[in-house]
Amino acid sequence: MTSQPTGNQHPPEQQEMPLVEHLLELRNRLLKMVLAVVICFAVIYPFANELYLWLSQPLRELLPVGQTMIATDVTSPFFAPLKLALVVALFAAIPIILYQLWSFVAPGLYAHEKRLAFPLLFTSVLLFYAGAAFAYFVVFPLVFGFFTAIGPEGIVELPDISSYLNFVLKMFFAFGVAFEIPIATVLLILTGATTPEDLAAKRPYVVVACFIIGMLLTPPDIISQTLLAVPMWVLFEFGIIFGRLARRDKDAPEQDESASE
Repeated sequence: MTSQPTGNQHPPEQQEMPLVEHLLELRNRLLKMVLAVVICFAVIYPFANELYLWLSQPLRELLPVGQTMIATDVTSPFFAPLKLALVVALFAAIPIILYQLWSFVAPGLYAHEKRLAFPLLFTSVLLFYAGAAFAYFVVFPLVFGFFTAIGPEGIVELPDISSYLNFVLKMFFAFGVAFEIPIATVLLILTGATTPEDLAAKRPYVVVACFIIGMLLTPPDIISQTLLAVPMWVLFEFGIIFGRLARRDKDAPEQDESASE
């Protein structure tokens, strides 16, 4: 006797669609993503110079009195704020971009998959923003303080605005991605690639890997490497905890289905 599907096991809502319709739907979603970035850029660009001053404040306030940042290229005063405004617009549009992606794939998911996927999607956005905020408010003051303090006497520090922007964007990306470790851990557990017990047993190797990644993604100083490695390890531990909870939630519908049979 075939059991009826439970409330969490209904087939996907989306009926089988021709490939052309899928491509048209994807095109419309992509156009909405691009439009969201363009609108955010149009709103942010008038404040690009003020935004750059705010971004460079952790370094500028550590420079000796009378020293400031410079532009070594003729076009840098224009392109550096422009690049920053575009990146900030992309960051600001991430929720809309992810919502469009979610709207495209959600009709093909089961109810219990949606219940897990949406919280993971929402949490991944918050964690990325949290990583960027951690870099700006915690890492930058310590790292720039270290670099400005160890310079040899007689050397005038005049940081280039384009080089500084490239550096901080790299740091934002590194810390934003590093803060996604709990999401990656939960996904590995949910897909069956590993288990919380296996990950916990590999903890010593993970700690070493965190410091290696910190060494590769940050400047060659122990402060920034440690400030990236330690949060990565802590987030890994949170990922194991949440992975156990997510696996328990995932197994619940399967147990209900077995009981109904």
